[in-house]
Parts: sequence; C-alpha cells; structure tokens
Amino acid sequence: VELVESGGGLVQAGGSLRLSCAASGTIFSINAMNWYRQAPGKQRDLVASLTSGGVPRYADSVKGRFTISRDNAKNTTYLQMNSLQPEDTAVYYCNADGVFLLYCAGWGCTPSPTHYDYWGQGTQVTVSS
Repeated sequence: VELVESGGGLVQAGGSLRLSCAASGTIFSINAMNWYRQAPGKQRDLVASLTSGGVPRYADSVKGRFTISRDNAKNTTYLQMNSLQPEDTAVYYCNADGVFLLYCAGWGCTPSPTHYDYWGQGTQVTVSS
C-alpha cells in the first residue's frame, strides 16, 4: 500500500490550500484516514480524521477552518485548509489506520488476518504572515 500526498506549498496568512492523499494497493478496507502534522521541534499531532463510516473529527485548533473528505472511487482523501495561519506551518502527513489487505489466489480472495497502518511521505505547508 502506498500513500502519496500532494498539494502543499507556500501561502499567505488567510489563504487556502487543499491537500490530497492518494492510496494505492490491494486494500480490502480502511478503518480511518487521518491527517497529521509536525512542526519543527514538535511532536506529530493529529489534525483531522475520517472514519470508514464518514464521521469526521478535528483538532480544536483547526475546527471550522479545515475539512476532511474522501472520494472512495478515487481512493483519495482530501484536507481543505482555509484561513491558514503561520502556526499551521508544518509537514502534513497522510495516515491510513487499520488497513486490511486483500489477498487473492486461485481459490478466491480474502482479507488479511491482521491490520496495518501506513504513512505518506509528507508534504510541506508554509504559511507566511
């Protein structure tokens, strides 16, 4: 399974960006898709998550400004970021949580007996004041 992020960049305070995370691989199901961010010298924090049932959750710091969504047909998760502030500057990582893989052989296909977590490579978001 590979997660590829895109959409980061440099934006002025008050501006917007939309991050994308495209998932590829033999996936049976995903429990949740998450966006994390890590600023220099700080820990990696959860920004937003979206369960397989479509329930979004947000960190308090981004509520009302960020929106997480998912296009199941494209296996892509988005993070729309509006009203960006300098404190939003960080590397943003896409995470697939609780992934069951699909194993196929001549007799058919079955989900993996255990689940896995995957991370993207990260995309830099820089907000200038």
